Amino acid sequence: MDIGDYMIEVKKIILLEQTEEEQCWQQYKKDGDEQARCRIIEAYQPLVFKCVRPFCKMDAAMDLVQEGTVGLIEAVERYDPDKNVAFSLYAVHRIKGRILNYLNKESAKDKYCSLYDFFDDVAAMVDDKADVQNQAEKNFLTGQVQKIMLRLPPKERAVLDGVYLKDKAPQELANNMQVSLSHVYRLQKMAVHRLRGMMAKFMHHWN
Repeated sequence: MDIGDYMIEVKKIILLEQTEEEQCWQQYKKDGDEQARCRIIEAYQPLVFKCVRPFCKMDAAMDLVQEGTVGLIEAVERYDPDKNVAFSLYAVHRIKGRILNYLNKESAKDKYCSLYDFFDDVAAMVDDKADVQNQAEKNFLTGQVQKIMLRLPPKERAVLDGVYLKDKAPQELANNMQVSLSHVYRLQKMAVHRLRGMMAKFMHHWN
């Protein structure tokens, strides 16, 4: 199942009415009813999707869904209905926590994928010519990329500079910029996308 299929399935989920939800909690917490537990988990799957939605275009989107679902299950198992706290408020913190923990763990290797793959793409734009000429053109294109980076919006440029050139952790950047970690990832993705677009225009005129 990919993220598109998952979105279709989420739309089919029938949410719980308040009285039905209260009954499910009682059946699960007091009687250990597994069907009631599963019904609660299913009914709150859209909450997982809401937390994953900012990352839907990532290759790891379904991994994030799985992590978020684990967070949801943990929330269901630990939630105490008698404390009169809305389950959605309780669960969202565990869901987001699992997702962000996954992103933090993966960022160390993922950060080398998007932009460095982009530089590989730039190198691939050069025709197979004599080695000296080929290397000279690669160096020229790399220089153009560096110039194009200066045209990025300040925050996007700051994220690329921090992650790729200064080897800063995304969470450190988020703290320094006073934004959320998810916002840093969005800025990173937008910056790489913008670089690709500007470089494609340059290559069109260069060729």
